[in-house]
Amino acid sequence: MRRAEKVVISTAVTGSVNVPSQSDHLPLTPEQVVQAAVGAAQAGSAIIHLHARHDDGRPAWEPEVWERIVPPILEATDAVLNLSTGGSSQMSMDQRLAAARRFGPELASLNMGSMNFVYSGIADKVTSWKHEWEKPYVLGTYAKPFVNSFESIERTLRELGEGGTRFEYECYDIGHLYSLAYFVEKGLAKPPLLIQGVFGILGGIGAHHDHLSHLVATADRLFGDDYQLSAFAAGRDQMAFATHSAWLGGHVRVGLEDSLWIGKGRLAESNAQQVAKIRAVVEDLGRPLATPDDARRMLGLKGRAGVTL
Repeated sequence: MRRAEKVVISTAVTGSVNVPSQSDHLPLTPEQVVQAAVGAAQAGSAIIHLHARHDDGRPAWEPEVWERIVPPILEATDAVLNLSTGGSSQMSMDQRLAAARRFGPELASLNMGSMNFVYSGIADKVTSWKHEWEKPYVLGTYAKPFVNSFESIERTLRELGEGGTRFEYECYDIGHLYSLAYFVEKGLAKPPLLIQGVFGILGGIGAHHDHLSHLVATADRLFGDDYQLSAFAAGRDQMAFATHSAWLGGHVRVGLEDSLWIGKGRLAESNAQQVAKIRAVVEDLGRPLATPDDARRMLGLKGRAGVTL
């Protein structure tokens, strides 16, 4: 692994997993997503990872919804925007790619394999639902896998890569690293690679620290110094895994997409609150923080001028 000279903080602002009934602090409307993203950037996040939602919180793919999100964030911050191509397992591939096609972002997430991506357990913890769509949505993940075929991965790499978009390769298990190595060998995934290790999702690798060590050892074997690491864990292990990643020489990711909490039994009031917490940890480790321009340079990004508004 190439030890990062500076730590990039990435914030996953809202996601498509958590639902409004879980927390009043989860950004839902496009305007709330913008406010949350700007706050995270002001707190020190160099990269903002974005999903979109309709006003009632339903995951959105429509470009007209994204147009209420992306331009205002770029106007208010210098942050690197990382648009999701994951969306949700209930979207078609065309829907999942719609926003990235529209904007040609500097960075886009790319899930590296099909998997069971299960968060139906949310239904066991919610006693009162705010919207009719929520319960069927989360229960549906128990029955339907999250499909990321090699065909769809190659399509994404070719379509978006032609416009200069680079990728955050989301790896939920060790096998996903070997899938990435296949696309590196084909010349479609090009260094420097940003590998995002994802832990603690039911259906993927568990949130155990020796698993992170194993992921790094495997990535070292496959990619040598051609990659940089970021890692996070969903839920209560969020901060511990971010700390581990920074200690190893990697980058960190926080945000309300991954965890609604700031401490045991305490809901986070904002994404910025989580950024401030991990920023203090990184600084205590003696590692300098990356600015957005630092992130662009380290990750080989095309820059804001290449984004289509």
